[in-house]
Formats: sequence, C-alpha cells, structure tokens
Amino acid sequence: MDKSKVGFVVAGGIMTILFLLVVNLLTSTLFIWFIYPAFGILLLIMNIVFINNRQYKLQAVLASAFLIGFLVTVNMVHSPSYPWFIYAVFPIIWWPISAFIGRKAGTVTFALVASTSIVLYYVILNNVMGHSYPWAIYPAFAILWWPLTLYYVRKKEYFRFSVVAATFVILFFTTVNVVSTPHTIWAVYPMFAVLWWPLSMYYFYVKKHDRTPVEE
Repeated sequence: MDKSKVGFVVAGGIMTILFLLVVNLLTSTLFIWFIYPAFGILLLIMNIVFINNRQYKLQAVLASAFLIGFLVTVNMVHSPSYPWFIYAVFPIIWWPISAFIGRKAGTVTFALVASTSIVLYYVILNNVMGHSYPWAIYPAFAILWWPLTLYYVRKKEYFRFSVVAATFVILFFTTVNVVSTPHTIWAVYPMFAVLWWPLSMYYFYVKKHDRTPVEE
C-alpha cells in the first residue's frame, strides 16, 4: 500500500471518529459509547501504518500496549471495584513476545511453553480471585489445542491426532460434567459424537493406506 492510500485511511479514520464523537454528544452525554468504535478504528490505522512500513515488532509492542490501556481504562471507568482486565493482559503480552522471537514462535516448543504459562496464569487467577468454581478449565481447554494440533500436524500423524484430540475432548466434557452437574450424567452424549472422528479417520485414512492389491 502506497503512502497516499495510507494517508487516506488515516484521514478517513480520524473523520469517522470525530463524526461518532459528535453523534455521541448530541444524542447522549450520559454514556460515552464512541470510544469503542474509535478504539477499533485507531487500532486498525495503527496496524496498517506499521505493517505498511514492515515494522512488525513495533506494531506488536504498541498495539498490545494500546489494547491493554484501553481495557484498563474501560475497567476503571465502568467497574473500578473489580479488576477484570487482568484476565486478558497476560495472553495479550504473548503477542510482542512472539514477534521478537520470530520464526521460533512457530515451533512446538514455543507453543508448549506459551500455552502452559497461560494455563498456569489462569489457574492462579482462579484461586487468587477467590472463585470456588474451577473456570480455568475452559481457557485451558481452548489454549492447549495450540501445541496439540501443531505437534501432530507437523508430524503428519492425522489419525493419532484424531485419537488424542478425541480423548482430550472426552476428558474435558467429563471434567465439566463432574464439577458442574455431578448428579446429572450428560457427558456421554458429546462423547458419542466425538468418537466418530477417530472412527471415520481409521476407516477412510488408515484402511486406505493399508489396503493391498488382491492377488488374482
């Protein structure tokens, strides 16, 4: 993208923010809502400018800092009694870390270290913030797909991946069932659906590769 197009994007973004500000002040001064679309527009402009100049590390640092600052501001303005922004800060920090690490950020080792640290972070928050319900299992389930998928895709072991992943999903639903509604056994229903994944992979992938010509 040339400088003229970047300048057009910047000018258009600033004009849009000013328009939203005027509309906000004319319609309602009790709730300043224009800051939300303004944040998205400014973040978009920032990313376009830095990417156009190929300043990826600077983009990651400033954009993540801007995002964290926005979350902290919204937190302090609307709900200062509860610091909910801390739930999002640590994963965002891994953006500039990944940018500075470079190609190594695409390795299984990096994915394992990053995902493990994020899981531990949420487990600690779960306990420090005084929650009796182990909600950390949900972000842990989501983030652990990163190293799991990367490992088996790199090795091209798709059938083993389906078996391990299906087992992982079954363990997750079983855990949620036990900690949420131990008196109602509902986890068997998603288990049945998940088992079709490795079964179908076995039939269409493994059997296909193991098939030998029939001797006449």
